Amino acid sequence: MKLVRYGPAGAEKPGLIDQDGKLRDLSRKIDDVAGDALSPASLNALRKLDVSRLPAVKGRPRLGPCVGSVGKFVAIGLNFVDHAKETGSPIPENPIVFFKANTSISGPNDPIMLPKDSTNTDWEVELAIVIGRRARYVEEKDALRYVAGYCICNDVSEREYQLKRGGTQWGKGKGCDTFGPLGPWLVTTDEIRDPQNLAMWTKVNGETKQDGSSSTMIFTCAQLVADVSRYMTLEPGDVITTGTPPGVGMGIKPTPQFLKAGDTVELGIDGLGTQMQKVVPFKNRR
Repeated sequence: MKLVRYGPAGAEKPGLIDQDGKLRDLSRKIDDVAGDALSPASLNALRKLDVSRLPAVKGRPRLGPCVGSVGKFVAIGLNFVDHAKETGSPIPENPIVFFKANTSISGPNDPIMLPKDSTNTDWEVELAIVIGRRARYVEEKDALRYVAGYCICNDVSEREYQLKRGGTQWGKGKGCDTFGPLGPWLVTTDEIRDPQNLAMWTKVNGETKQDGSSSTMIFTCAQLVADVSRYMTLEPGDVITTGTPPGVGMGIKPTPQFLKAGDTVELGIDGLGTQMQKVVPFKNRR
């Protein structure tokens, strides 16, 4: 299934995309694409629905982040061999874990807002894991049983904040408002048989910057769920975004390239759809 959340920010409704690509309303079946609605039992019940009887949604409403009420937004750093090499970093012996602020989460096509004094805002297409049931000390061989599905994340990163202002912590550069677009869809695991063989790409102003594959991940999705579950309990709706392939702006030689107001970022992953974001200047939110 391809599950979505649609409508105005903060008032999204649950939906799904049918086999013809039409958006269907799920609000009479579940309250949100979140929490217990992501459990195996709930997803199995949704699979048994007669989708043709669900109300079709008219028009082209905004798509919100594909999972709601995210408890933890966990991120993994330097998890692609080729990306680690482009940054001149050693290959990690263990997963590098940091957190993105929940307030960074936005819809897949919502604008990226530059921080007030940003100079080095960068793009990172990533495969994100959405947890479907409580995971604590799970074994690698069982880990994917705890996953509800996958989605695209753009791990937008302000490199000066991350590397110069943050010391050894990356949160300052990763948690700014709008720096965590999720979606367009949460694609359940039955549609993604092998998460370690997915093409991933990013274009900036129509020019391809990233062209990689999840096959070059250092730690697989199963390894990451197992590892993170040893240090914290993962709850339904938690998100783990798993790292990026090469081609980020910071790695461009001889002169790094960063986002500026007016730029357009497009990104996609096989089977998970595409995102498109316009880069806009800072504006105070109320």
